[in-house]
Amino acid sequence: MATDERRWERFDRRRRISRFVLTLVAAVAVVGSWQFMDIGIVRPETIPREVGDLLTRMYPPDVAYTTRIVEPLVETIQIAALGTIGALVLSVSVALLAAENTTPNAVTFWLGKLIVTVSRSVNTIIWALFFVVMFGSGPLAGAVAIAFRSVGFLGKLLGEEIEEIDFGQVEAVRAAGASSVQVLLYGILPQVKPALVGLSIYRWDINIRDSTVLGFVGAGGIGVQLFRAVNAFAWQSVATVLLVILGVVVATESLSAYTRALVR
Repeated sequence: MATDERRWERFDRRRRISRFVLTLVAAVAVVGSWQFMDIGIVRPETIPREVGDLLTRMYPPDVAYTTRIVEPLVETIQIAALGTIGALVLSVSVALLAAENTTPNAVTFWLGKLIVTVSRSVNTIIWALFFVVMFGSGPLAGAVAIAFRSVGFLGKLLGEEIEEIDFGQVEAVRAAGASSVQVLLYGILPQVKPALVGLSIYRWDINIRDSTVLGFVGAGGIGVQLFRAVNAFAWQSVATVLLVILGVVVATESLSAYTRALVR
């Protein structure tokens, strides 16, 4: 009596070869990049000493310096809030263009995709440099940079949510004689409102962190104080700024997580 000697395997031979080739290519790319950039650690035994020396210089934090960073800290939060609100307003239009079931035609669809791609491809710092040149140093450049960076994030994810809505509800509102704005307000937005609120809060949380370093390029916020302290080698002041930033980030992340849980 013949027996079936076949063994179960997670991947067939073709997939195993493909995975091996991809792993090999990735390994070669890493090694080649390492050698091309001439990366090397000189005297690694000095690293703990240097880190210890830096921490010694930063301790104890300059508590008196806290009074000088309250205003820049509030400015940082305002930059993140204004940038997020601006991005939220713009992203609704971008999402409608980038969603296949709401975009008017192929041209507007690709326009929406282009806006999303450009926004997400350029780092916040680069946007800030661009707008500092346009508007000059200050929080305005930072807020606009945050808004332009966030549009792609919100537009992409919100567009994907719009593509998943029940379009029958939209058609029902339209059949009742609603205008385009009314279709948006009563047919589309109610179905994506939880996602819209959750994404906005999540992006605001990210923008708080991004706003803390915009001052390095003159776009306002607490990053200006951090940049000055680092340039002056005032390490105790640097420690104070870093601790304040850490506290704000932890607080906003907790608030963001709690608020997102409410809208789920």
